[in-house]
Amino acid sequence: MKTWWTPHLHAVLGGIVVAIGIVVMWDQVTPTWALLAAAVATAFLWWQGQSITAIWAWTTLGLGVESMAWPIVTMIRMRTGGSQPSEEQMETILNAVLFGLFTSVFWITFAFGLFKRLREQQAPPAPPPGREPALARSKKTRGARR
Repeated sequence: MKTWWTPHLHAVLGGIVVAIGIVVMWDQVTPTWALLAAAVATAFLWWQGQSITAIWAWTTLGLGVESMAWPIVTMIRMRTGGSQPSEEQMETILNAVLFGLFTSVFWITFAFGLFKRLREQQAPPAPPPGREPALARSKKTRGARR
């Protein structure tokens, strides 16, 4: 049962998921920034989401971009500390790079699958097999007469 508010509920849930991803990526983010991120993500999903599939496609794409940015953010935070990174910091960077790469590939692939599904749902239905359009049939018969 789909009602008028169902996509809006999913937009809010998607905004919360993106905000949680930002909180995980930025350890020291304030609640104000987390709420602002949730509001911006929700507004974007509300605007872009004509269907639940579209909302979650955009949400998973956002998670993929966040996961891709996570190693970069980690390296920048380690470099702002000043001198060469310690063994523990290098371990943190390695974990961020490995898990960030894995999760970004997963989420972006998942998002593109949802976008492909969305495009197929919006495409006009294909003609049944065995029935060619009249224009294609007439070109074939003309070529056979020559």
